[in-house]
Amino acid sequence: MANDVKKVVLAYSGGLDTSVILKWLQTTYGCEVVTFTADLGQGEELEPARKKAELLGIKPENIFIEDVREEFVSEYVFPMFRANALYEGLYLLGTSIARPLISKKQIEIARKVGADAVAHGATGKGNDQVRFELAYYALEPEIKVIAPWREWDLTSRTRLLEFAETHQIPIAKDKRGEAPFSVDANLLHSSSEGKVLEDPADEAPEYVYQRTISPEAAPDKATYITVGFEKGDAVSIDGEKLSPATLLTKLNELGKANGIGRLDLVENRFVGMKSRGVYETPGGTILLQAHRGIESITLDRGAAHLKDDIMPRYAELIYYGFWFSPEREMLQALIDKSQEFVSGEVRIKLYKGNVEVVGRSSPYSLYNQDLVTFEEGAVAYDHRDAAGFIKLNALRLRTLANRDRKVRG
Repeated sequence: MANDVKKVVLAYSGGLDTSVILKWLQTTYGCEVVTFTADLGQGEELEPARKKAELLGIKPENIFIEDVREEFVSEYVFPMFRANALYEGLYLLGTSIARPLISKKQIEIARKVGADAVAHGATGKGNDQVRFELAYYALEPEIKVIAPWREWDLTSRTRLLEFAETHQIPIAKDKRGEAPFSVDANLLHSSSEGKVLEDPADEAPEYVYQRTISPEAAPDKATYITVGFEKGDAVSIDGEKLSPATLLTKLNELGKANGIGRLDLVENRFVGMKSRGVYETPGGTILLQAHRGIESITLDRGAAHLKDDIMPRYAELIYYGFWFSPEREMLQALIDKSQEFVSGEVRIKLYKGNVEVVGRSSPYSLYNQDLVTFEEGAVAYDHRDAAGFIKLNALRLRTLANRDRKVRG
């Protein structure tokens, strides 16, 4: 029942949709609304969100705006990149990994202000509703969740604008028309979908891309950088120590300038439908290749292959919204253990949309040049040992071949 809710914490961007949701919560539930706006590095000024909330009657003490960029990268992005996580082999999970942090902050605020409900602006067709709500319930099992897009009758742009005008919600001029596509952004990526992108047969217009120049327009000269790692996390660029968020920001700049990180993807949503999205993850694309580069000389074969085996499951858990699940935490413990000696430097070549590892070094390197050289020398490898190794591995194949020969006569 609507009157069961007394105070709700809303994930609030200050845009048209969440401003309408704010007023709708007040009018439908008659409850006190608390707003939370997270600076995840989306590249937008957040003070207008504060002013908009105040204009809509929110008390100053009920407006929470927090810069969470460092926490986002160090506690969510970096742990995910230790796993080299890719959903369906391609997607770097930029939207997915931001939702648990926003949800956690909402629950923390709800506890602080004594709210009995939380609300989000995700639609009833997308993955985000699942991600937000799984996180809410994992952190606060009895919390009341309000999902306006599943409840209200404002099912068209016209109805939304009419509601805004009726309740004197300011509407920016560029919001009155139908947006050509929708955008979600944070420090890791930007994602664009809908409208002009709905037909997967049509190439995305160039104006969709906001975080990268096209590879064709990128410089004709390659850019070289060196990324330093400590225990699986990037800590420096060209020898300069940087905080997690500052480092990712720098990689984003380098990726943007070299046309790196574009992805046009048709993916399988958790809710059951396919969707087409255009993603830009310039810094993350560089970081993934650099991390795999340092792992290539510091991880044992068995550990590396096991990580690759579990990666799709780990990525799927994040995509589906199970960040705060025991299975994700169990996999994370395994992954983090594997990173104990993943330290060193990786030299990267950036050129017209491509990222190449061209050098790697580590004090914990397992690469032994004496073992792999074709030159003569005293080494621990005796070529004659290979004969027995091969025969043992061929035993089952020889046994099968002998049986098949007898069966066929």
